[in-house]
Amino acid sequence: MRRARVSREDYLFALGVACLPGAIGVFVLLLADVINIVNFVGAGLLIFASGLIVALPWARDALALRLKIAGLGSDEPEPEMFSSRTPLGAAIARQVQESQRRVNAIQRAMEMRAIDAESVIDSLPEPLLILDQRRRILHGNKGAETLFGPRLADRHLAEVLRSPGILEAVEDTFSTGNLTAIEFDLHSPVQRTLEARIAPLAPYGSGGEALLLTLHDLTAIRHAEQMRVDFVANVSHELRTPLTSVAGFIETMQTVAADDPDARDRFLTIMNTETQRMNRLVDDLLSLSRIEMEEHNAPEDTVGLQNIIESVMNLMGPLAKEYSVKMRVEGVDRLPPVLGDADQLGQVVRNLVENGIRYGASGGRVVVRGSIDGQMARISVQDFGEGIAPELHHRLTERFYRVEKARSRTVGGTGLGLAIVKHIVNRHRGRLQIESDVGKGCVFSVLLPVADSHTAASSM
Repeated sequence: MRRARVSREDYLFALGVACLPGAIGVFVLLLADVINIVNFVGAGLLIFASGLIVALPWARDALALRLKIAGLGSDEPEPEMFSSRTPLGAAIARQVQESQRRVNAIQRAMEMRAIDAESVIDSLPEPLLILDQRRRILHGNKGAETLFGPRLADRHLAEVLRSPGILEAVEDTFSTGNLTAIEFDLHSPVQRTLEARIAPLAPYGSGGEALLLTLHDLTAIRHAEQMRVDFVANVSHELRTPLTSVAGFIETMQTVAADDPDARDRFLTIMNTETQRMNRLVDDLLSLSRIEMEEHNAPEDTVGLQNIIESVMNLMGPLAKEYSVKMRVEGVDRLPPVLGDADQLGQVVRNLVENGIRYGASGGRVVVRGSIDGQMARISVQDFGEGIAPELHHRLTERFYRVEKARSRTVGGTGLGLAIVKHIVNRHRGRLQIESDVGKGCVFSVLLPVADSHTAASSM
C-alpha cells in the first residue's frame, strides 16, 4: 500500500474549507453594530478558532475522499485507508471502499476473460492475425507463428505476407467494412494454396479499428483435384504401350500361335513382365500423389538414419545379386537423428540404391555414404556406371523423364523414382544434389536437417 500524496493545491483546498466558517463569522460581526473594538476582535478570533476546529476534520475527510475517488479504476496501488474524523466521512469512505472492490473485481474478471479469449484464439489450428489501422499485427496465434515464425506482434503485414492481393483485400475491408475472401499461393518453404478471410472487428483494446485475418489451407484440396487430373492423364499415356503389347500377344496366341507351345510360353513371359511393370507404375503414381498431398506438412518425428539405410541394403541384396553389383556402406553409424518420416526416408534410400543397381550395373558396385554437412545429415549413393551428361541433370526429377527410354523399359523403370525422391526431400525441408558426368558414374546426395539435441533426446 502507498501513502496518499497531498499536493499544494490540496492543502489550499483544505485550508479554504477550514476557514470558511470563520470568514462567515467575521462577516456577521462586521454587520453588527459593536462599539467596543476589543470585544469585536476577541469575538471574531473566538469564532474563527471555533470554526477552524470544527472544519478541520471535515476538510481532512474531504481531501482523503477526493484522493480515494480519483484512484478508482486506476492501475496505481490503492492509497492507504484513512481513519475518518466525521460520521459522514466514514459512511462515504465505506461506500468508496466498496466501489473500489467492485471496480477491482470487474477489472479482474475482464482480464481473465481476455486471457481466456486469447487462449481460445491461440488454440485454433488455423493461422489467425489481428491487424490495427496501421496494418501492423496486434496478435498472432500459434498457427500463425508456426506458418510465419515467432514474434509477430508489431510487425507490418507486408513483412509477413508478401502478397499484393492480400494487402489490397485488407485495404478494401478497412475502406468498406465488408468481409473479403481471397485465394493466393505461398511459395516458401513449400508451395501452398491458402484462402484468406478478412473481417472487421470492433475496436481492439485502445488501438481503435481492427481487422481479423484468418487463413485456411486449401493445399490438400487443390492437390486432390490436380491428382485426379494427372492420374488420368499419366495412366492413359503410360499404360497405352504395355496394354497394346499385351492385347497384341493375346490376339497372336488366340490365332497364329494357338498351336505353338514355345511361342505361347514366350508371349506369356513377356505379358507377365509388362503386367508387373503396369502394377509398379500404378503403385508409383499413387505413392507420388500421396506424397504431394502432404508435402506442405513437415514431419515432426525424430528418426535414426542408420537403421533405415541398413534395412534398405538388406532388402536390395537380391536385386544387387541379380545384376552382379556389390554394395558397400560407409559412415552411416555417425549420422545424427533427423526430423522425418521413417517410411518415406526408407523409400528415398531404396529408390536411389535401386537406380544405382539397375542403371549403374556396368560399374559393378554401389556405395552408400553417411556424413555431416553443417546442420544437415548427408546420405550419398554412388554408382560407377555410364553417368549422365550435366545438361540433363535438371530434368532427372521430372515425371516419366528417361535418359534412355528403351533401356529404362528394359530394366523395368517407371520414370517416377526420382520424382518421388524430390517430393519426399521437399517435405522434409531438405535438398537433393546430383553429381554426374558421362563415363564417371553418378552421385545422388540427400541432405536432411538435423534434429536439435533436446528433441532427439526426448524421442529416445
